[in-house]
Formats: sequence, C-alpha cells, structure tokens
Amino acid sequence: MKMTVSMATGAPRANRSIGAILMDSGALTPEDAERILLLQKEQGLRFGEAAVKLGLLTEADIQYALSRQFSYAYLRTVGDKKPLSDELIAAYQPFSARVEELRAVRSQLMLRWFDKTEQRQVLTIVGTERGEGRSHLAANLAVVFSQLGERTLLIDADMRMPRQHELFLLQNKVGLSTVLSGRSRDEAIIRITDLAGLYVLPAGPIPPNPLELLSRLNFDEFLIHVRATFDVVIIDTPALAIGEDAAMIAVRTGAALAVARTAQTRVNAFNDMVQGLMNAGVSVVGSVLNDVPEKKRAKAKP
Repeated sequence: MKMTVSMATGAPRANRSIGAILMDSGALTPEDAERILLLQKEQGLRFGEAAVKLGLLTEADIQYALSRQFSYAYLRTVGDKKPLSDELIAAYQPFSARVEELRAVRSQLMLRWFDKTEQRQVLTIVGTERGEGRSHLAANLAVVFSQLGERTLLIDADMRMPRQHELFLLQNKVGLSTVLSGRSRDEAIIRITDLAGLYVLPAGPIPPNPLELLSRLNFDEFLIHVRATFDVVIIDTPALAIGEDAAMIAVRTGAALAVARTAQTRVNAFNDMVQGLMNAGVSVVGSVLNDVPEKKRAKAKP
C-alpha cells in the first residue's frame, strides 16, 4: 500500500474545530463535513464519532486532529512522499509503545538533568560501537522534547559518519564542521517546519580533523550560545571505538546518556566507557538498552 503525507499548513489554533483541521489536511472534503454535521445533529454524537460511524474518518484521523488542537505536532502518513525519514517514529507513530518508552526516557531526563535555571540544557548521547542506535535515539528524543513544548536543538557532532541530515532529509553543505571552522554561524541551524520547536544542526562536510575542531575554544563558545538560545540541546556523537570525539564532547557538556544495543554491545567496553566518563567528571545521567539498530550504510569517504 502506498502512502503520502498530508500536512496542515501553519500551526492550528487550539480553538479550531476537528473538521476544519482535517479539511485543511486534505483528509475531509467540505461535502463530507456537511454529512458528518448532519448526522452529529440528528443523533447527538460528537463530530469524530459521527465521522467514524459514516466511515469517512478513522480513529487515527481523529487522533491527528486532536493532537493539532492541543499543539502536539506529529506527521500523518497517507501516501508515499514523506518530509522526514520514517525512522523518526516519534514523528510518525506518537501513540505507539516504542514512543511511550521514549517519553519515559524523556521524563527521567527532565527529572535527572535538564534544568535551564541551572544551565543544564545540553546532553551528549554516547556509545561504544557503531550500529548501537545512537543517532536513532538522539533524533527521536529531540522530537519528543519538541512535542513537550521545549525549544529543542539536535546537533550532529558525528563528523566522521554523520546521519542526522539523512533522517531529517537535509542538505549537509554547512553544519557543525563549518561553524567550528568559522565558515558559518547560526544560518547552519535548520528549523524543522513540520515539527514546531525543533531545530537541527547537521554535521556539515566531513573534515580531516574532527577531534582538533572539537578541541578549539569556539566549541565552548558555541555551547554557551546554544545554552542561551534553547531549552534542550541533544548531541549525537560517533562511537568511542572509532575516536575520542564523544568523550571530549561529553566532558565539555558535562552530561551524557549512555546507549547500548542488545546482543551487540560488550559489557566490559560499556562499563569502561561509563567509568571513564565519570572519572573525567561527566555526569552519566542514565543508560538506554536499545533494540533498534541503526540502518547499515556504506562507509563514508573523507
């Protein structure tokens, strides 16, 4: 079955009716809306109940309209063209069990770390090996934080094999590498228009010296700037097995969320990573055992 994405234009006001939202999204015609209103009046039903009874809408349509009424942005899939990768399950399947787990992680992070008044807005996602799902987790956490109403920035600091531009279907001509090398500034940060409050900074062109770029003073200056601008900043990093980038970033941000993958991550390596970060003064605020691997890709060329 082929699917396309139907999106309402603009951010609907909370007082807009379900019918108006669904007509804007293309899920309902004015003629069908009239039929629903007639049945609603005749039988004393709610609009959604009448629409489902007539077979004109599904429960998923009603959930979508309600989410728009309450400013809970997510994407509907009703065709074959998507504005973002379907790996962003928090954007496409917000009521699924997997996304409930992401929201549980979000709640724990809100309790254990994020606090703007204490300047605790930045969290580094770390792991030992490739394929553990760090990028998948970082992206979906950023989505659920933005759905909470937090002004959220996702930074792709994997300047070796970046993924976030693929997940959000962005160009990667500018990004963290060009910001740290002084060749771009805030224009490299991209607002994700389909998800209110979410911004992404891609990794940018792959540099020959990622570790050296991260060692520069302007990385600290950049972190000061994003702390002043965003409520939540999530940083995706490369595996520790291929470089010390993640450890350096975690030390600079002060906090990390450790990711492991079922039947892949070696326990000793994971424990060594966590202990090493703690010895360096990093607050390891939690760990996630991930059973969703990242998609395999061809090795990126420098």
